[in-house]
Amino acid sequence: MTSSQGALLALVLLGAGPASSLPLLSEVLYDAVGTDDGQSFVELSGTPGGSLDGLVIEGVNGTGGAVTHTLALTGTFGPDGLFVLADRTSEGTTLVPDADLLLDFDFQNGPDSVVLRNASGVIDALGYGAFGAGDVNAGEGAPAADPPAGESLARRFANVDTNDNASDFVAGAPTPGSAPFAVPEPASAALLGLGLLGLARLGRRR
Repeated sequence: MTSSQGALLALVLLGAGPASSLPLLSEVLYDAVGTDDGQSFVELSGTPGGSLDGLVIEGVNGTGGAVTHTLALTGTFGPDGLFVLADRTSEGTTLVPDADLLLDFDFQNGPDSVVLRNASGVIDALGYGAFGAGDVNAGEGAPAADPPAGESLARRFANVDTNDNASDFVAGAPTPGSAPFAVPEPASAALLGLGLLGLARLGRRR
């Protein structure tokens, strides 16, 4: 590759932005104000219309790494690419709006982790709280900070994963069934197109 090709490739990569594989954990509320019963939820982002069959969500205890919950998912992602798993009360209801599936769970407060997996292995994972030297962080990179009661941990963009929970997740008011998605800016798309065209022309001149 010539120096001109290398410089052009660098520009293309800068314009393309981060790529992420779906599905992802997009938002988690594990500590509601007062009781957690019927208020906890996990929101996933994925391909609209895609099936969740075969996906499992696990709660992992930061002390020792034991799996505290194993939740088998069913259903499909909605047209917006989101799916909300909500905690079910003993009456079979939930206080979580826009819930797509109700299961009985109560994730522990940090330091702990929530893991999304399938039969092949871990797809995505969120570790939260202050892990000690002997604790088990089953998340990605540095853990997200433990938010105050009533706030959730949500991705800055539901479809962007840098493999570092501290960078990807922020605390805030819960928004189950609603999330921002990163989309390529027109300038980036144009740069990518020009870059690919330039690479093709340079390749023909060699």
